[in-house]
Amino acid sequence: MSYNDAMKRIEEIVTALEAGGTSLDETLKMFEEGAKLLKECQQELEQAEKRIDGIRLDDSVDGAES
Repeated sequence: MSYNDAMKRIEEIVTALEAGGTSLDETLKMFEEGAKLLKECQQELEQAEKRIDGIRLDDSVDGAES
């Protein structure tokens, strides 16, 4: 699942949980799904941050050599 799709699903889960009216079992399942998706999104953001840091390091090394 892409980052954007995961974020949309998290929003759907939050909306459903805020609306209430679901059984405890269903609420727990949605909460677990949301927690899993959130963890995946956080990992993807961390990877993107590392890539950005790598690009910045590459740029500073290239600039220092000129």
